[in-house]
Amino acid sequence: MSFPSLLAVFAHPDDESLVAGGVLAQHAAAGARTGVVTATWASDSHRAAELGEALRILGAGRLRMLGYADARVPDSAPGRPRLLDVPLDEVVGRLVGHLRDFRPDVVVTHDAYGQLTGHPDHVHTHRATLLAVHAAGLEHHYPEAGRPWQPRALYLATHPHSGVGDLGPLLSGVGKPVRSVPDDHVTAAVDVRPWLERKWAAVLAHRSEVERTRSLPGILSRLPVATRRRITATEYFTRLDTRPGGPGRRLARLDA
Repeated sequence: MSFPSLLAVFAHPDDESLVAGGVLAQHAAAGARTGVVTATWASDSHRAAELGEALRILGAGRLRMLGYADARVPDSAPGRPRLLDVPLDEVVGRLVGHLRDFRPDVVVTHDAYGQLTGHPDHVHTHRATLLAVHAAGLEHHYPEAGRPWQPRALYLATHPHSGVGDLGPLLSGVGKPVRSVPDDHVTAAVDVRPWLERKWAAVLAHRSEVERTRSLPGILSRLPVATRRRITATEYFTRLDTRPGGPGRRLARLDA
């Protein structure tokens, strides 16, 4: 079975490994093209170097960084605005450029909550990516960004209520919110155990985050191996179709 090409768009270095590392490794192992666009942190920062190592482990190619500042770490991109302060049209246009350059079949990004903890950069990246995926296929939107390309599907990385498990109390214990979705919102639950060692190695590549006590890499690194594996063994997604229907799907009225 062939795997589609996949481009992930996430807010911070380490998001790619934590919420889609298994899927990225799975697709790369199957010979599919994979890549990651990261919205924040400068390309010459220590976290960019860690991200580069994580991408190498996952087989996800070169750095693709927008280089904006993290909402909570102003010195993450000295002299650059925070992602949240940049005009949305600018961010969307840059993402359209990456989509048209990479030409993926599938795009993966944060869900509308911005994952469990609702980080504002995650939420903003979700919004910008949703707009960019639709705009990338329209020739009169951002014509300077290259030839139109319409990905077949957009997958939102998420957590169902039933899939939070041990992670909920761990996040609540360090003062972080827990935002999950109803189980029927999940359209793909991917068992990534065959690629779990590679996924965990990619997480560990983000050394500065592993050293922090409240970060998810830091929290996971202090758990018993069996508990950590249980938490990280499944990746959940909600699929959004992005391609317009052909004549055979034309309806005489709006329908659900």
